[in-house]
Amino acid sequence: MYRSHVLVCGGTGCTSSGSAKIIETLESEIAKAGLAEEVKVIRTGCFGLCALGPIMIVYPEGCFYSMVQPDDIPEIVSEHLLKGRIVTRLLYQETVQEDNVKSLNETQFYKKQVRVALRNCGVINPENIDEYIAVDGYAALGKVLTEMTPDDVIQVIKDSGLRGRGGAGFPTGTKWSFAKASKSDQKYVCCNADEGDPGAFMDRSVLEGDPHAVLEAMAIAGYAIGANQGYIYVRAEYPIAVKRLEIAIGQAREYGLLGKNIFDSGFDFDIEIRLGAGAFVCGEETALMTSIEGNRGEPRPRPPFPAVKGLFQEPTILNNVETYANVAQIILKGADWFASMGTEKSKGTKVFALGGKIHNTGLVEIPMGTTLREVIEEIGGGIPNGKKFKAAQTGGPSGGCIPASHYDVPIDYDNLIAIGSMMGSGGLIVMDEDNCMVDIAKFFLEFTVDESCGKCTPCRIGTKRLYELLDKITRGNGTMEDLDRMEELCYYIKENALCGLGQTAPNPVLSTLRYFRDEYEAHIKEKRCPAGVCKHLLSFTIDPEKCRGCTLCSRVCPAGAITGQVKNPHVIDPAKCLKCGACMEKCKFGAIIKK
Repeated sequence: MYRSHVLVCGGTGCTSSGSAKIIETLESEIAKAGLAEEVKVIRTGCFGLCALGPIMIVYPEGCFYSMVQPDDIPEIVSEHLLKGRIVTRLLYQETVQEDNVKSLNETQFYKKQVRVALRNCGVINPENIDEYIAVDGYAALGKVLTEMTPDDVIQVIKDSGLRGRGGAGFPTGTKWSFAKASKSDQKYVCCNADEGDPGAFMDRSVLEGDPHAVLEAMAIAGYAIGANQGYIYVRAEYPIAVKRLEIAIGQAREYGLLGKNIFDSGFDFDIEIRLGAGAFVCGEETALMTSIEGNRGEPRPRPPFPAVKGLFQEPTILNNVETYANVAQIILKGADWFASMGTEKSKGTKVFALGGKIHNTGLVEIPMGTTLREVIEEIGGGIPNGKKFKAAQTGGPSGGCIPASHYDVPIDYDNLIAIGSMMGSGGLIVMDEDNCMVDIAKFFLEFTVDESCGKCTPCRIGTKRLYELLDKITRGNGTMEDLDRMEELCYYIKENALCGLGQTAPNPVLSTLRYFRDEYEAHIKEKRCPAGVCKHLLSFTIDPEKCRGCTLCSRVCPAGAITGQVKNPHVIDPAKCLKCGACMEKCKFGAIIKK
């Protein structure tokens, strides 16, 4: 028995901040102090507060150390682990109290969260199946195989109200029932871990922190529809997730929880990993299955839907990582438990990756129906530098921008669609007054153009023409007729593109046109970018009253556009100016004006 457990985040975020070196140093210092038999170091998945990495929690005290550096480790070992004195300077400031340490669950970031899909992330060692079993892991699979029929399982999932967390929000139990009803000697269960949205990292974090939850759920799904083979399609850019999945599959096979005759029930089920090459379109279900088959990842016309004719032309179900992460808990705790959370049509919780202009960048899980204001102001800690909230982009390139006028909208599938956005897989990018909404729409269109598979004309050519119109506007060459042309083109693409990704590609443009039309008109009529982002519409000048003639601006200008004598006001030549802003960043006197 160990008297202390030190949990260190081993997710991608903290690994990139150097948590591997922290663990190495920690184990070395613990050994030097003679504490190897008393203190255990555990590498976990993501805790959620990604901006504070590397993160470390010491139990039983529950001390949450953030931004830990290797040089801090000797002090933590000698003071806290050896002498029992908490190193307060390294604590996450919100947990610091006069006489003790506040629980993480009481902090603003955590207290409104309800962790179901993320329940084990940051809690267990994802590379140790015994730790997963210790928190009721594989109990749901055991219950399903020994006490329930396939129809019972599907009915529980239906009654829970679980909807697909990958973006479309299709009822999971209904999808499973369609696949079960299809007659075939061979069926498949697939997991979509090809997370391509800019700013999204929910599925990656679940795979890194709790891979067995996905394996268990896929086995349950296999039993429900009559499948004996599963495939996890995960992008190769997720090396930690891939490694932990491989370890988890090996351990599950060793324990008899994957393979032949699981729980002596006569049920066979195994899982293989397929690596994606980073194509955004392979997040679409038919393109994903085409890629698993070894072909170029392109979507197929539907119908027939995958539940009838999917992978290798056999009945197939495909759910994403987060959807599967809920399944075992629904089986164990019941449909009513899950349905008690959320809204009437959107049950349960949703994981979001908070990014952009927000204090608490990271991963959160909230009950459906939580408002955007609560997520951003309370959980996210608000907008940095006293700036005002302007918009939130949900659903990535397939979603839309939610303006401040809808700040109090409850987040669920139907509400977001009604205001021109969508849930998507769960990326939530926050923007402040310094963001140009025309530029944001252009950014997402550029991504879509680059990622289009090219199979259908509306997406291949339509998104390119749409991007060109946006580029024309940001360069100051747009006309009011271009806005009408863009809107018409958006609806054409939505109605005629082959797959869901092409059909939703115009959403960022339509939502910004709907809520921020004044910014488009300023770009066109006034040749001005209100946010001061679009370079072609900017001009830089030097205020002679403030300029001290220090020459720093002229020295950093890459184009030689700034001239002037020492201790005399300088001047910018607009013909030479690249509008890079280097001079403005370096000026210590606020003499350079951007407008």
